[in-house]
Amino acid sequence: MKKLIAALICLSALGSLGAQVKIGIAKIVQHEALDACEKGIQDAIKARGINASFDLQNANGDVNTAAQIANKFRRDRVAVAVGIATPMAVALANTIRDVPVIFSAVTDPVGAKLVSSLSRGQGNVTGLSDAIPTVDHIGLFKEIAGIKTLGYIYTSSEANSISAKALVEEGCKKYGITLVAQSINTSAELRQAAQSIVRRVDGIYLTTDNTVYSALPALIQVFAAAKKPIFSGDVTGALNGGCVIASGFDYYKAGFATGEIVADILEGKRKPADIPVKFLTDPSESDLLFDLDAAKNCRITISPKYLEQANMIYQNKKLTRR
Repeated sequence: MKKLIAALICLSALGSLGAQVKIGIAKIVQHEALDACEKGIQDAIKARGINASFDLQNANGDVNTAAQIANKFRRDRVAVAVGIATPMAVALANTIRDVPVIFSAVTDPVGAKLVSSLSRGQGNVTGLSDAIPTVDHIGLFKEIAGIKTLGYIYTSSEANSISAKALVEEGCKKYGITLVAQSINTSAELRQAAQSIVRRVDGIYLTTDNTVYSALPALIQVFAAAKKPIFSGDVTGALNGGCVIASGFDYYKAGFATGEIVADILEGKRKPADIPVKFLTDPSESDLLFDLDAAKNCRITISPKYLEQANMIYQNKKLTRR
């Protein structure tokens, strides 16, 4: 029976490659990183010469809207449904069982119960994780900025944020840092949350929390006014300045890698259940950015040994790529 279901999923996805296939791509909220991921997915599929149309949806941070989008994709019989970020991916996986569901930018797919193991997919579900080296980031933040207390704002309703919080706690314990955490439910709460902790911390660390990044300018304003540094685990959100340090992988490349998974399935090369969860491990897929304007505002001097490692420098309100 399991083999029959897998075969039906594959046939449903494939259809006739000569004909146009509809691919549903939905993100939980709009911000630079997830937009770049969405673009990468489309470009990878187009690069493989697949004749596809894309139904692009945005849940605007609302899980009820995410469920409605999942039902829409099911009714419309998309060939593949792609969910960007954990809440969107979970909504698709819980609703769609007869066509491939591919997730992207999900920090902890096992914790989110999308798959039971990172070594292979689960039924019709597989995808890409955007897990970042949080513990190492906190060690770097302490060395560069000398922080003794660390702020962390997270979305209490997002599984990826809860998983990330555990890693932040681990990093703080390892490096002898006091953690001050504040939860939010919506992006509208971010400014107030930032204002409530900014005076109690030496700096703030941001994991890949989509609700936080969707309102990032508000947080940057609060911490810039207090002359407190920000370390962003997403470089995409730091390209316009404001974060002293940003380290993470390129979300466009993450999207492109996700699109290649989709293309493999559409071409019949692999079934979702046989595809391990993808991680970006090549150094060329990651970025390190230092914002010297923000560092100056926070009275932080960044050692040349770190500047030499960076492939992006933001200075005088201008981004330079190396």
